[in-house]
Amino acid sequence: MPKQSFAKQSFAHVSTWVFDLDNTLYPPSARLFDQIEVLMTCYVMQALGVPRAEADRLRKLYWAKYGTTLAGLMREHDVDPGPYLDQVHDISLDHLTPDLKLAALIRALPGRAIVYTNGTAPYAERVLQARGLGGLFDAVYGVEQAGFLPKPERAAFEKVFALDGIDGVDTARAAMFEDDERNLAVPHAMGMQTVHVAPEPLKAAHIHHHTDNLTAFLARLV
Repeated sequence: MPKQSFAKQSFAHVSTWVFDLDNTLYPPSARLFDQIEVLMTCYVMQALGVPRAEADRLRKLYWAKYGTTLAGLMREHDVDPGPYLDQVHDISLDHLTPDLKLAALIRALPGRAIVYTNGTAPYAERVLQARGLGGLFDAVYGVEQAGFLPKPERAAFEKVFALDGIDGVDTARAAMFEDDERNLAVPHAMGMQTVHVAPEPLKAAHIHHHTDNLTAFLARLV
């Protein structure tokens, strides 16, 4: 079966489309996370009173151990998430450009489309506007809607999906697009189609599809 026909058939049942934000709805070449990581390190330095090298080490350690740096700061240092999230997402979006083709493809998807990010919903809205994707999604959820629990924790997905009205039956008719492969394990376990959006393919049981170009991938589906 041709690749395009196989992909389209795999998503024929999907009526809810869940998209991560960073490095998924914009290309990694925009390098927004370079800015965010600098601000994360600065915040860790200020909050914990440690030098830059130690702050960098902790930032990376907590991301690997807990899914986000914030989760580690909250669990191990009782850091207030509000000021942290405000500071680390105060970045320039000048490198982002509108993608009219991606916007048209998302608009053409059957059913509902939502954004679910480990960032904040207001930050996500800013990014969507800069990408020409503002107003396309039925809902935008950030880490605050997950009770500050991060992906890849199952409880985080359950909180957001409950808010959106996606129950155990509906997840079997949903698809998740995500650049961090760790965050696809729970959607896979919930019966969702999973798409790893990243420069290099990764073989794992919880990854059903891979693409290095979201726009091209969606073009095969609609």
